[in-house]
Amino acid sequence: MNHSPVLRAACILLFAVMAQTLYAQRSDIQYLRYYDQRGINVFETSKDDTVQYEGVKLRLGANFTQGYQNIRHSNTSSVPLYDLSGGFPLAQANFNIDVQLTDGVRINLISYMSAHHHNETWVKGGYLQIDKVGFMKSELLDKIWKDLTLKIGHMEINYGDAHFRRSDGGNTFWNPFMENNIMDAFTTEIGAELYWHRRGIIAMAGMTNGEIQGSVTRAADRGPSVYGKIGVDQSFGERMRVRLTTSVLNKSSSINGTLYGGDRTGSNYNYVMEPANAALTTNAFSGRLNPNFKDNVTSIMINPFIKMRGLELFGTYEIAKRSKRCRECRSQLYPCYRRCN
Repeated sequence: MNHSPVLRAACILLFAVMAQTLYAQRSDIQYLRYYDQRGINVFETSKDDTVQYEGVKLRLGANFTQGYQNIRHSNTSSVPLYDLSGGFPLAQANFNIDVQLTDGVRINLISYMSAHHHNETWVKGGYLQIDKVGFMKSELLDKIWKDLTLKIGHMEINYGDAHFRRSDGGNTFWNPFMENNIMDAFTTEIGAELYWHRRGIIAMAGMTNGEIQGSVTRAADRGPSVYGKIGVDQSFGERMRVRLTTSVLNKSSSINGTLYGGDRTGSNYNYVMEPANAALTTNAFSGRLNPNFKDNVTSIMINPFIKMRGLELFGTYEIAKRSKRCRECRSQLYPCYRRCN
């Protein structure tokens, strides 16, 4: 059978594109937390320059989780609970896109392809991370930026360390447990974070719009959220690692803050302690407690982490407080008597 030159050229071009796509999926990206076992016990990306820049690269990947649940529940109230039985919950999947734009500059974009809260595709968020500023052509900035990292975008905010070890939709690889904390401090907001790293010492300052969604509506009560983190992360040979961080967040005037309700994927427990007529997407957070702190929130989280050979200890101590406003002066930071009495 004879093939035309155009058809042969088209086939060659198709195979070349497929080969390039496969190569792109295996590309190493600078300053990336990998989605496989290499990402376990990784918190903020380090300033270690271990990947050589070889031009623009595209890395495509996915996370997939299929669980099996066999739980029973009961209560003594008049409200019947969902009739549980053993079975496979809805599978969850994430689609990850990472792009190396230039030396020390990368883009990340994650989408939820399927989740317990949203069965359809939703974008988690995306951000630009800058670890080098060679494109600025300034020796002074290059020297300053050796210890700095800047993240800008609609992204997972870096409050506390617990969010680095949680299940996130189809990505459950980094969580040693079935589910996240009961009060799950996780949300995505629009803003920026500036990091300083040196010899195991970490400091970060961030500011966001304070809400999970963007908005251009005029509102007198809308204001940014500010937060920060300071800590130390030291390794003693290959046998021992010690990390201790403290994070503080203040959300002074948001219309709809979601610090403890920003997860759009849902719990890994299905219908547990839910009423008999429960629907998955509207009762997707079984096993979690959301205090519904929308604004005027001050939260502090302390996270110790110790790893000795194969033994790990990770802890979370958190205090969250929502203050009330004075109806007269709308004071948030001071007692009312300083202005009203």
